[in-house]
Amino acid sequence: MTISLYPSVRRADEQAAGKSFRPGRVLLAALVAALLCSLPAKAQITLSGEVASPLTLTTAELDAMPHTEVKATDHDGKKRRYSGIPLTDLLKRAGVAQGAQLRGKNLTKYLLVKAADGYEAVFALPELDPEFADRPVLLVDKADGEPLPKSVGPYRLVVPGEKKQARWVRQVTVLEVRNAKMPQP
Repeated sequence: MTISLYPSVRRADEQAAGKSFRPGRVLLAALVAALLCSLPAKAQITLSGEVASPLTLTTAELDAMPHTEVKATDHDGKKRRYSGIPLTDLLKRAGVAQGAQLRGKNLTKYLLVKAADGYEAVFALPELDPEFADRPVLLVDKADGEPLPKSVGPYRLVVPGEKKQARWVRQVTVLEVRNAKMPQP
């Protein structure tokens, strides 16, 4: 006598055709499909808008860029050590005006930071430029040496020294340079 974990069930039309239906195989296929759908998509950051070279950077490309560490107090009042890429480095890579070029009409440009959940925050370009501001604003991927939790990362902005962390955007997906004098869609 043979006992099978996946008993064959034959409907009359399958019996005639010599086919059998295995409920266990259908369940297994459904579980595999659900697992594949739940795997995280590869993270990437898009830098677009009024830039010389629009970019879409993958996790590998972002990991390869030089990282800076800062100590900052999060919204829970805990001091943490964050590691990430200065936004100025990303803007420079995309050809955004910085330093001596950041004057006149370039002073009307700003960075719109977008999150996966639709949250947005704005930074005037001079706020991000080391010739105008003393603090680095980072796109971080680690806190206290560990990758950011899924609820916050894979990428988050950290703005050291701000009294409120409203612009510490979680789950950053898009960095878009815009001009305040141009009509926006």
